[in-house]
Amino acid sequence: MKKIQKSKKGFTLIEMVLVIAIIVILAAVLVMNIAGYINRAKNAAQSVSDHNNTLGQATQAIDNAM
Repeated sequence: MKKIQKSKKGFTLIEMVLVIAIIVILAAVLVMNIAGYINRAKNAAQSVSDHNNTLGQATQAIDNAM
């Protein structure tokens, strides 16, 4: 009597769904982190710009006083 051998040559549907779900979760976390980093970078750039404007005004006031 010959035994029938099952050959597993691919992924099952459940394995594929799990892999896709994990990738989607990781992508969502990545997008949220990137959005936070972008907001922090914009705030830092605005802070530097405000600081430079303040220094410019102080420099102009000193030049006008001389």
